[in-house]
Amino acid sequence: MRLVLAAFTASIAIATPIVAQQQMQLPGSKNRAAISGGSYTVDPGHTLVRWEVDHFGFTPYWGLFGGITGTATFDKANPAASKVDITIPVSKVITASEGLTGHLLRAGKDGGKPDFFGPAPADARFVSTNVVIDEDGDEAKVSGNLTLNGVTKPVTLDVDFYGAGKTPPQMGGKENVGFEAEATIRRSDFGITYAIPLVSDAVDLKLAAAFVK
Repeated sequence: MRLVLAAFTASIAIATPIVAQQQMQLPGSKNRAAISGGSYTVDPGHTLVRWEVDHFGFTPYWGLFGGITGTATFDKANPAASKVDITIPVSKVITASEGLTGHLLRAGKDGGKPDFFGPAPADARFVSTNVVIDEDGDEAKVSGNLTLNGVTKPVTLDVDFYGAGKTPPQMGGKENVGFEAEATIRRSDFGITYAIPLVSDAVDLKLAAAFVK
């Protein structure tokens, strides 16, 4: 009997924190009312740009840009008047291949043009110029100017609202707003033509954008 009681007591002790954890609620949700509006700052630790190209028709290949900075203004009364300005440090590009990362950032041969970005690439920057919100308010087309490799071209992002809310008090209690976005650009438009078409001209971009107030 004592063994049964001991086992029962142990099971309760183990189950209690599990139940408590299951009852916890996420601080963020798809509740647009949680967006207070005003000025926000990019959270660089949780904002990423994933790029994807076709490699020889065999496989897709992915890489990441992190360390992103910037600002956004969300107009709660008139969401279409919202604005975003983000800066992407190209020099911090990440891939799964040390050799490829080095190739992306290496100098051109004999002083010539680099195959990709070169050893000291300027930051990329996207500045919005127009926002069109869909009927349900959860999706938008955000048009703007993308400057990459010294060239500026218009780009439109398809943006989905991901979630909003406040972090717990012990984590600062700040308002967070998150979005996902997608776009496709042609790298040749920005003067990066190496290995086309073996490595695709089209580059698919997917963004996870976190903003903090």
